[in-house]
Amino acid sequence: MQQNNGQSQHQELWPALPFADWKETCETLHMWTQIVGKLRLTLCSPMNHWWQVPLYLTTRGLTTSLIPYEKGAFEVEFDFLQHLLRIQTSTGQSQTLPLSSRSVAAFYRDVMQALHTLGIDVRINTLPQEVKEPIRFEQDEVHKTYDPVFAHRFWRILIQTQNVLERYRSPFIGKSSPIHFFWGSFDLALTFFSGRRAPARENADPVTREAYSHEVISAGFWPGNASFPHPSFYSYTAPVPTGLATAKIQPAAAHYNTDLGEFLLSYDDVRQSASPEQMILEFFQSGYEAGAHLAKWDRKELEKVM
Repeated sequence: MQQNNGQSQHQELWPALPFADWKETCETLHMWTQIVGKLRLTLCSPMNHWWQVPLYLTTRGLTTSLIPYEKGAFEVEFDFLQHLLRIQTSTGQSQTLPLSSRSVAAFYRDVMQALHTLGIDVRINTLPQEVKEPIRFEQDEVHKTYDPVFAHRFWRILIQTQNVLERYRSPFIGKSSPIHFFWGSFDLALTFFSGRRAPARENADPVTREAYSHEVISAGFWPGNASFPHPSFYSYTAPVPTGLATAKIQPAAAHYNTDLGEFLLSYDDVRQSASPEQMILEFFQSGYEAGAHLAKWDRKELEKVM
C-alpha cells in the first residue's frame, strides 16, 4: 500500500501530459508566450546568448520579470492557478486578461490594447520564431484553444523540473545560465559553459550564432511538438564531440536521438518510476559527464569538490 501511495504522490507531482491530448492548447500557448516574450525582446537591452528574452517560473506561472519602459518598468505574468494574464507597472497600475480559449489574433489584440491602456506603446515583430509554417500573430485564427487543466499540468512539471535543475547546478562553479523558459523553442533550459569559444557556425542565423558562440552543455525539459510528440528531458553538448552518440548514459531508459543530436529521457518513463527526481538528476549529471569528458572540459576548474 505504501508503494502505491508513493507512486500516486509522484504522479500528482508529475502529472500525465500526453501531447495528443493537449496539442491544440500547447500550440496556442506557445504563440501566446511568444507574444509576451517579444515584449522583452523589443524593450530589454541585449545580453549574451539572448538572455534578455526568456520567461521565468513563478509560484503562479511564468513571468517576463521587469521590462524597462520610459521612466519605470512593467511585468507580464501568466497565472496558471487563476488562469489570468496580469500586466503590472511600477506606477501601481495594472490590467488583467482571462486565459481562455480564443485565437492568437484576438489574444494579440487584447494584450496590445491592455498595454496601450497602461500607457505602454510598443511594436513587436509579429512573425513567430522557431516554428514550421509561422502565421503572423495578428492573422492567426488557427490556434485558438486553451485547456486550463493541461496548462496547469505543464506549469507544475516545469516547477518540479526547475527544482531538479537547481540541484544539478549546485556543484558547477563555472559560468552557467539562469534557468530560462525559452518561448521560441518552448522549453525549460539550464546551460553550462566550458569557458572556451566554439568554432563559428557557418551560415547560421544570428540567434543560433550568438546562442552557440561558446562551448555549452544544456539540459532541460521539452513538451514535444507535432513532429516529435513525446515530452522529454534532454541533454546536449555543443559543439558535439566525437563519440557522444555512443557514450554510455544513465539511466537505462535514456538514449541518444541522432535526428535531434541529444540525449533524451522520456517523461512517461520518469513519472512512472519509483523516484522521478533522482532519475532526472542522474540523467542530467550523466549527460553532462559524457559531454564534458569527450569535449575535454577542465572539470577540476569547473566543479567544486563535494
